[in-house]
Amino acid sequence: MSDTVEQAVAATFRESWGQIVATLIGATGDWDLAEECAQDAFGAALVNWRRHGVPERPGAWLTSVARNRATDVVRRRAVGAGKLREVAVSSRDDEGGQVVAEEVDEVAVSGVQDDRLRLIFTCCHPALALDAQIALTLRTLVGLTTPEIARAFLVPEATMAQRLVRAKRKIRNARIPYRVPPAGLLAQRTKGVLGALYLLFNEGYAATSGAGLVRQRLTAEAIRLARLLSDLMPDDAEAAGLLALMLLHDARRDARLDVAGDLVTLEEQDRALWNAAEITQAIAILKTALDLGRPGPYQIQAAIVACHATAEDSADTDWNQIVALYDRLATFAPSPVVDLNRAVAIAMTDGPAAGLGIVESLAASHALPGYHLLPATRAELLRRLHRPDEAAAFYREAM
Repeated sequence: MSDTVEQAVAATFRESWGQIVATLIGATGDWDLAEECAQDAFGAALVNWRRHGVPERPGAWLTSVARNRATDVVRRRAVGAGKLREVAVSSRDDEGGQVVAEEVDEVAVSGVQDDRLRLIFTCCHPALALDAQIALTLRTLVGLTTPEIARAFLVPEATMAQRLVRAKRKIRNARIPYRVPPAGLLAQRTKGVLGALYLLFNEGYAATSGAGLVRQRLTAEAIRLARLLSDLMPDDAEAAGLLALMLLHDARRDARLDVAGDLVTLEEQDRALWNAAEITQAIAILKTALDLGRPGPYQIQAAIVACHATAEDSADTDWNQIVALYDRLATFAPSPVVDLNRAVAIAMTDGPAAGLGIVESLAASHALPGYHLLPATRAELLRRLHRPDEAAAFYREAM
């Protein structure tokens, strides 16, 4: 019974966390309160459901409990009858009916049919800095932890925690409303939505923590949302580019891990296990995006992955084209990570010594502190240069 309840709570968390938190934010205007009450509700579910069984509508049960807790907190804080009424009217009934912040047809307002995608657009408010939009979306609506988000942004956990606190404070002090944007304003928020989906996919593709390297549920959800976004905005080349990028990576899923669950490098993967249909679909989507004549970083990254996906084998990879694409990517989205990946490509075209020079410059600049792939790349290039003792030291650092 205990395992069944825990599984039900976990499944409801995946399906309903974002909706519950968004509802409470819309009703109270307090992000921290919304998250705290949602967490309390899930804790209560573990106790209540063991005694009384899992309710027929677990998401509605949790929403009702979270709303009641928010009501109690608002009363205790004595923030005024106005706020209390906002919370009180946010439920249709005491039977666990679906909670909504306002009686508004959100689909008609935004044109976004999918609940989760609509919530992500709502969270990506243009009054916030782009990284704050993305971080808040991942934390509040997707349920990623602060350490997972910090890893995605390549910053320390404490730094990310402070960013989240500052973003919530700005929302509170500036009275930034949490409501669904009308269809005409969606384009202002698309960059944040794309960034959130990109990092959601990355966390699923190479998990920060847990028993497995891949969290397939996250990658599948990111692909689903990216497909919906691309359909919603067919003239947005970057939306199509991101979808193509995800599909190209996902096509290699069955070849990325061995039977023990360990990573298999791209060079050693059995390409017969790659999903040819998914690659074909991704290439077609990427071509459609490029034909729009508005290149961007997601399209360029997809083009890089396409070079690998369409090569007969590792030796057939067009590394010169990949170097050129990384050069192009650096003009759109300059970053030390792009420089590191470019160094790997240069090592394949001009030899490991050429790539190592770039990697050592990156290390000397301290641009990627704590990023394990920097010493791992350095170690691999040193190994290829037959400098085993130095390579071993950097492998240890990476580990």
